[in-house]
Amino acid sequence: MTEDQIIALCDALPGAMRSQPFGPEVEVWKIGGKIFALMARGGARISVKCADPGFAELLIETGAATRAPYLPRGGWIAIDTTDRDTLTHRLRESYDTVRARLPKRLRDTLG
Repeated sequence: MTEDQIIALCDALPGAMRSQPFGPEVEVWKIGGKIFALMARGGARISVKCADPGFAELLIETGAATRAPYLPRGGWIAIDTTDRDTLTHRLRESYDTVRARLPKRLRDTLG
């Protein structure tokens, strides 16, 4: 997927907010103030959160993902952006995982 396609996909998720707190070269998406995806411009990877940290470790061990830079624990992985289906699935899982951990009153306001 292209960067523009990834940006459009993340921006379209209900309640998702994009910012650049680490400078213009890094896109960050949050839901309810919590990060669910990060992407360095010009790179071929995006960092997302897995629902199960054990599964994240399995993906890393099998070479399907790498450790997310600067997010060494908690199920964060970096994945290749070229496989549209895998990327879409992992982004949605990350979004759903982070959203589910928000307080219910906040989730209810996000649409």
